[in-house]
Amino acid sequence: MSTLYDQAMEEMMTTIHEWFDEQEKRDDLESVVKRTTLQMGIFNDIVLDYRPGRTTIDSLDLGLDDDDVISKQGGVFTEEQVRNEIRPKLVEVVQGRLDKLADTPLIDYRFTLRGKFPTTEGKLQLTLLEWINEEKRKLLLDRIHTYVDKNLENSTYPTKPLESFFLTSHLLDPKLFPELDVAWTIRQYDRIQELNQSRPEALAEHRREITHAVTAWVENQFLPQYYDVQSSPYRTNEYSLKPGATLESNVETQAGQHLDEPGKAQTSETQPNDLLLYAAVMILRFEPSYSKPKGVTFLELAKQLGSKRAASMMTEGSGTYAKDDIHVKTEEVECKANDVFALMTIHIRKEEPGAYQQALTFITHLLKQGFPKSYKIKLKSSVKQYLPIKGLAKSDTHRFFANALEYPELHPLLEEYAREAIQEFEFYEDTEGEKSCMPGSYATFGLGLVDEQYFPLVEYYMGEVDDEHQLIQDKFIAAFVEQQGVTAQAIPALVASLRRSTDSLKLKIQPELENEEILELLVRQIQELEYYEAERVLYPIFGKVEKLSTLARKAEGRRKELLMELLQAAEK
Repeated sequence: MSTLYDQAMEEMMTTIHEWFDEQEKRDDLESVVKRTTLQMGIFNDIVLDYRPGRTTIDSLDLGLDDDDVISKQGGVFTEEQVRNEIRPKLVEVVQGRLDKLADTPLIDYRFTLRGKFPTTEGKLQLTLLEWINEEKRKLLLDRIHTYVDKNLENSTYPTKPLESFFLTSHLLDPKLFPELDVAWTIRQYDRIQELNQSRPEALAEHRREITHAVTAWVENQFLPQYYDVQSSPYRTNEYSLKPGATLESNVETQAGQHLDEPGKAQTSETQPNDLLLYAAVMILRFEPSYSKPKGVTFLELAKQLGSKRAASMMTEGSGTYAKDDIHVKTEEVECKANDVFALMTIHIRKEEPGAYQQALTFITHLLKQGFPKSYKIKLKSSVKQYLPIKGLAKSDTHRFFANALEYPELHPLLEEYAREAIQEFEFYEDTEGEKSCMPGSYATFGLGLVDEQYFPLVEYYMGEVDDEHQLIQDKFIAAFVEQQGVTAQAIPALVASLRRSTDSLKLKIQPELENEEILELLVRQIQELEYYEAERVLYPIFGKVEKLSTLARKAEGRRKELLMELLQAAEK
């Protein structure tokens, strides 16, 4: 045993020293922490994974445990030996390195050493050392308050995602804020979003940082107080309510209407529950659809704890919008909206233009107020109309807009809706896979098929399409050509659409391009594009560039000149 013990200690100590030696060689230490005042050091957590002959240290716990191997082989040490004999020696080694590196950019204001050990009783995971540099902690707190005051509460300028990466977690760090003021913390998260409204891509990144930080706090700090937590084989948590666990107070603020006084006394159980609800709303409103079950789970867990607000949110929404905005009832129509589930319920009581006009006004008004654009409609209507485009999802959302398109007097309102709804990277909630489509798709497609005055809307729509995750534009293009033909008026919209087409689309419109005037219009549109865009537009019509080259060589006169110009536009 003595030999095995000595070998194990030598292996673990060597691994620790090698890790620190390797990090000290880095030449980017100063530059990394100078990016933002909110980062005190690079490392704050490492995991020593002892496996005889292949021990590792990493700053991330990847969870790659060979549980089957460990369970069969077991370990040679008892848990007591690890805790009482091995742990003190490893801590002494790490503490010695920390003492020399404490004030360098390598080490954060805090540092945690965790360990994984195979023992005779099974796998043991243990926190070996929790260390805090008090001077760095105080300096970081000062920097956080300075940043909040200068860059959030008294600024009108957008902030940087890197700053949100650190700040969002710092505000929920019990070592920095042992007494959590949830109302004040949420106000900072809301302010970050408010300041970055003008930059959609950056805003999405800020929201991801907020959601990640709040979700981590919910899962690691809040819920374990009330629930026994087990990780399922699919790496999702399963929660069992602890006996007698409940919130002490049901006095809760609305997720969209937070208290304004950071110093106001509030019950600790109620305040954190507001943050749980906030996390649920952030996930449900802004995370991808595959993440949304977690948001629903958070609401259900809060409801189990006795949260009346959670129960209300599941039926009425987050409380962000006025009641008159989320519920409209007239003789012709009844409309309800729940932003938590991104759902609009529409009951057409009278099948007439007025009903659809009111419903469209209801939807557009909410979208202008920030209602999730990746929403879906639950429709109650006696009419089952769909667009004459094969391959679209036959959903209630599709049916609603197809029904509304039957009334020409509503077409301007449909265009207004479409221009408000269209947004890259957003998709109707009731579409997926090959039938996924951006909000505004059904209205744009329908209008583009019936009237050339809406061709500019088609061009605008195609300019926003995320063609890496949407394919249905091909279906529209085929229907568009069949319905509108290849005319001088249609060419700009056709080219804009083909710029977002896929290689599977084939258009049999070469006969229409025998008309030299039409062909010349196509050439003028193509010549404005980059060569790779031109090639993409021409492929559904002519196939590979070689085929177009062959066609050009065989042509004569003006047609030959035009085809050669097309060929030149598609070549680098």
